[in-house]
Amino acid sequence: MEALDPVALARIQFAANMTFHILFPTISISMGWVLFYFKIRHAASREAHWMDAYQFWVKIFALTFALGVVSGITMSFQFGTNWPGFMLKVGNIAGPLLAYEVLTAFFLEATMLGIMLFGRHRVSERVHTTATFLVAAGTTLSAFWILALNSWMHTPTGFVMIDGQAHVTSWFEVIFNPSFPYRLTHMLLASGLTVAFLLAGISAFRWLKHDRGLETMAGLRTGLTLAALLIPVQIVVGDMHGVNTLHHQPAKIAAMEGIWKTESGAAAVLFGIPDAATQSNKFEIAIPKLASFYLTHDWNGEVKGIDAFEGKHPPVAPVFFAFRIMVGVGLLMLAASWLGVWQLRRQGQPQPWLARGLVAMSFIGWVGLIAGWYVTEIGRQPWLVYGVMTTAEAASAIPATAIAATLVMYLLLYAVLITAYISVVFYMARKATLSAKPSYPRIERRQETQHA
Repeated sequence: MEALDPVALARIQFAANMTFHILFPTISISMGWVLFYFKIRHAASREAHWMDAYQFWVKIFALTFALGVVSGITMSFQFGTNWPGFMLKVGNIAGPLLAYEVLTAFFLEATMLGIMLFGRHRVSERVHTTATFLVAAGTTLSAFWILALNSWMHTPTGFVMIDGQAHVTSWFEVIFNPSFPYRLTHMLLASGLTVAFLLAGISAFRWLKHDRGLETMAGLRTGLTLAALLIPVQIVVGDMHGVNTLHHQPAKIAAMEGIWKTESGAAAVLFGIPDAATQSNKFEIAIPKLASFYLTHDWNGEVKGIDAFEGKHPPVAPVFFAFRIMVGVGLLMLAASWLGVWQLRRQGQPQPWLARGLVAMSFIGWVGLIAGWYVTEIGRQPWLVYGVMTTAEAASAIPATAIAATLVMYLLLYAVLITAYISVVFYMARKATLSAKPSYPRIERRQETQHA
């Protein structure tokens, strides 16, 4: 155990904690807005099924929010235990941004959450709707501050180093650093897609259990429509983010694309197995010049390869494969959502095979999210703050054995909690199915007419 690299173990431990934590804010950020949408639809139409949908999904929101808060506490502790050098060098920037997130976002969420969960019959509908809006706004504001800090770590601006410490010269430049608009938009869209497929998948599960009332169909239509609208936007934003990354972090792009040698007219590698020893891709399948076109918008544009960075580049294989998983998940989302919307518009109901597919994709947003996050964070290596501080410089002197022991405990705990969370979500869906109200007569008559 002593032969293990403590820095590598600390990175794995932080990655495990971050992977677990990010799953839940990703849902709560956009779920808050979906709940607000349900409230608005109920207020406008006075149709009971919109409030029924709200009452079902607000329980899942509460469960998700609780796990997000608890798992986030662990992240804060690790800045001091595993990465003391980080706060020592850039704490003047990271500390205030984290504090702003707590003071402006978390307090707002926590205060309004009580009214949202328990106050519907104690306050007016307008106040309750306002509380739902403020919770949704709070979760988005929380993402704003966290992404501001994370983006600054990738594209640091607005500071000067004095005696080995970062001091702010412009908070505007710190917050609105060059990658922040793309990273924030990309993350919010990823959150929306994660929630869209959760809505569609759980609603499809209820549909397969013969709960086909208005509440279930509202959730299914909302999820599929949201996904169908967001995924094309995400593809465009992803392309813009890639161009921004090429400018500020070309080593990450080289790893993502599997480009080992700097070249003009770089090929897009569809498949391959990166081999660091030979600096090549085994079993490569590539389209000539395509990478240069979508990265530089020039068929003969130059793209720097791994050879241009003199050892200061991320490990190629994990970034390369994670990027392809993310893209593959995005294309699958595009196909499933558009097909689902088409079926609902033509037939009013999904085909059973599509419903089963949507159930299987209930948490596919997590897969795409984690893959994208790994591209972002592993792709930044060996830097913790790009061009300012390496990961090794921030690490603590904790023995490898201590880190390994706590890592094992974390992994076991997280496996149990993830399993419990998914089980509870489907349990809630089954319970809602057993107590479901039948469809309204006018809808049933319309469906009978269509079938006839």
